[in-house]
Amino acid sequence: MNSRLLLTFSLAVLASCTQLSKPKFDAKAEAKAIRDLMYAQEIAWNNGDIEAFMDGYWKSDSLQFVSARGINHRWQATLDGYKNGYPDRAAMGSVSFEILQVTPLSQYNFVVMGKYHLTRASGNIDGVFTLIFKKLNGKWVAIYDHTA
Repeated sequence: MNSRLLLTFSLAVLASCTQLSKPKFDAKAEAKAIRDLMYAQEIAWNNGDIEAFMDGYWKSDSLQFVSARGINHRWQATLDGYKNGYPDRAAMGSVSFEILQVTPLSQYNFVVMGKYHLTRASGNIDGVFTLIFKKLNGKWVAIYDHTA
């Protein structure tokens, strides 16, 4: 009887220790990290640095980017699309994001909906976007982007 009680008690202690050691998922902190990443992208774009802007995207052949110009699969194709569409600082102009909603799908996936405004001499552009972010190796990256 005592060995059963000791075993039950030991298992209960082990289970509670395991629960205590698990990091808690903080959706607000993760959403802030994603917002901060997107603000860093704004700064990079407004400095004319498309490569730094692309740091917010998954550097993978599985990245998907959908826009009026078509569908790109792969990080490099997305970078090339940006460089072709915005060949110089004048074409890039200045971008600002209005993040409307950052929603957790899980502790490793979030969806972000928002608006963008591109100001430039050749004409301003406004649009909307939906991004899916995934946390890979401790870093948030956009794995899917639908911009219209």
